Amino acid sequence: MSDTRRGVGRPRAVARPASGLSPREEVLAAAAELFTAQGYSATSTREIAERAGIRQASIYHYFKGKEDILAELLESTVRPSLEAARALLGSPAPAASRLWALCHRDARLLCSGPHNLGALYLLPEADRFGVFQELRSALRDCYADLLTAVAPGLPQAERAVRAQLVFSVVESVILIRRDASAPVPGTLAEATADAALRVGGVADGELPAVRDLGRTLAADG
Repeated sequence: MSDTRRGVGRPRAVARPASGLSPREEVLAAAAELFTAQGYSATSTREIAERAGIRQASIYHYFKGKEDILAELLESTVRPSLEAARALLGSPAPAASRLWALCHRDARLLCSGPHNLGALYLLPEADRFGVFQELRSALRDCYADLLTAVAPGLPQAERAVRAQLVFSVVESVILIRRDASAPVPGTLAEATADAALRVGGVADGELPAVRDLGRTLAADG
């Protein structure tokens, strides 16, 4: 039986309003809330189960343990952006607009949703999740490849530094989102993409046209 269906013999511990989520998704949602609010180490599987409205033992029908839950949450912040990046690398559109679209989509992913999952990057435990780190490294490489196409004349060392800066500008939305007065996701994603392109070497005079096409590319993904 698929793990997205409620199995016989795994009843809810408490009655909860219908959310439209499967039990597995409810576990992830509960863990996301607790990990971002009180930290990973301070959260137990018992608390996750209680928040999800299921029995603690039922968690183990879907995950091996708390580490598996954190791994999935971390990977969910990168996989969609990596898929978009690989598609954009193969696009015939101008490189600057492709890079803008990637920055926008990545920033939007990080600053959307009910919980600031990007803040999980800051957990000391995040360093030991190999698959997440590999995905994030692959995404960073895609940024570097697009920047190479945007600024092919840059010396390799400077291009590497700029690529890291562009990537860091995008991930800065994680910290900005911690502020209760942070802009709405769409506004923040556009401003972040603009800032990242400036860091990447796109002149202000070129940015409106780059942004216009980038919006179309971001929407098409």
